[in-house]
Amino acid sequence: MMNDGSAPDPHAANSGPTPEDRSLLIVDDDSAFLGRLARAMETRGYAVRTASSVAEGMKAVDASPPAFAVIDMRLGDGNGLDIISELKARRPDARGVILTGYGNIATAVTAVKLGAFDYLAKPADADEIDGALRSAVPDHAELPENPMSADRVRWEHIQRVYELCDRNVSETARRLSMHRRTLQRILAKRAPR
Repeated sequence: MMNDGSAPDPHAANSGPTPEDRSLLIVDDDSAFLGRLARAMETRGYAVRTASSVAEGMKAVDASPPAFAVIDMRLGDGNGLDIISELKARRPDARGVILTGYGNIATAVTAVKLGAFDYLAKPADADEIDGALRSAVPDHAELPENPMSADRVRWEHIQRVYELCDRNVSETARRLSMHRRTLQRILAKRAPR
């Protein structure tokens, strides 16, 4: 961070929107989750607006495109990716994180291509979301010459969730909506190419 004798701003983003602009739009149709997350993000210094549908989210983006957005993938009236796409068109430096209850790699790739900075599987907590929004990873990483196969991406995702669950097979299987024995077989195999 800063090393000029002044105290570093704990809320400053490393790249993307300016540190002064902490506007955040959260779109989720689970009202209890939406309220909890909004309060948690406000305590982290964000100026939070909320919406519970694609239509409300689009209106909020049109009215004032936020610096940050946390958007549920599946909403009652459509797909949260539409909001991400509109946000990136209106404010290219915005950072959007997609939340998904579905561990679908193809959907995650689509989310990133449409402008999402990151995606997180539900249930994601406020610390994970804040970390993803303030990550120093560039918004537009270059496409690799030899991208990973879909099997490898799936394996990597399973490994990531397994590590986040402290290598607990039962918890990992629950979070991935997968049978425990199926997960054990996958974990016992070598990584696909």
